[in-house]
Amino acid sequence: MAEIVVLSGNAHRDFADQVCAHLGVPLSHTDIRRFSNDCLWVQIAENCRQRDVYVIQPLVPPTQEHLVELLLMLDAARGASASQVTAVIPHYAYARSDKKDASRISIAGRLVADMLVTAGADRVLTMALHAPQVHGFFSVPVDHLTAIGELADHFRGRDLDNTVVVSPDLGNAKTATQFARLLGLPVAAGSKQRLADDRVVIDAIVGDVAGKRAIVLDDEIATGGSIIELLDRLAEQDCTSVAVACTHGLFAGKALQRLRDHPSVTEVLTTDTVPISVTDWPEFTVRSVAPLFAEAIYRINGGESISSLFDGVDPTHGPPQPQLPFGHA
Repeated sequence: MAEIVVLSGNAHRDFADQVCAHLGVPLSHTDIRRFSNDCLWVQIAENCRQRDVYVIQPLVPPTQEHLVELLLMLDAARGASASQVTAVIPHYAYARSDKKDASRISIAGRLVADMLVTAGADRVLTMALHAPQVHGFFSVPVDHLTAIGELADHFRGRDLDNTVVVSPDLGNAKTATQFARLLGLPVAAGSKQRLADDRVVIDAIVGDVAGKRAIVLDDEIATGGSIIELLDRLAEQDCTSVAVACTHGLFAGKALQRLRDHPSVTEVLTTDTVPISVTDWPEFTVRSVAPLFAEAIYRINGGESISSLFDGVDPTHGPPQPQLPFGHA
């Protein structure tokens, strides 16, 4: 590897430490202070001149605090004459604000993308954006990782007879289908209508779930409202049990308790894109994606392919498939 500098804010320093451990490089010190007027101040202790700099910071609560930290670190790295600055954002919180679905609102996903580029990001490395169009909000290259291979590995080797993969909504059905193919399972999806941030209605299940075990796959669980609504509809259709899996396990408020108390839930699986610590629930598992991010950083630094990481995992992220000549079936 060419000489690199890896920085982290306060959002998820443990994750940054794990990435550095896999890369075999130290996590450089960043001094973040707060003035008496509540303004933040950032100083990078490492020489960044003509070096490849990676700033690791998921946008997790308090989201605005961590966003400003990230912007200041990007600006500081650019001002220190870094050759390239990559914003490594395991969880891009504003990806849910991807369209104008009400009058006089901001498309915050695009606004935050513009802010990151203005602050100094030459490239973005992230995982499981909520909607594909968010990728297009950025005017710089975006390497978009997926965790479905890591999540699927958790279930490999088990008896998956009479099991179905279920997406909470039709918008996530494509990812759920790719996940189901990795495990050789059928797929179903809920027909969801969101009424508010914590209120959803699922009025139908598309697919056969009666008498089957389900693996519910979602990109993010915040309040758990969508998942609980889906669990209730699955129970009404005689689904026998449910394993819940997601990439970004935010579990705001009482979300974890709601899942733990639901009679259908047998286990919960998530990744470490956001900080979480659950020690008193044996059926709760966190799979680390730090090695995947470390490999992506290694390949970015060396000018190697990122898409080949997903050969056989996800054709959306992997290399393009050969096209047949025009007129051939």
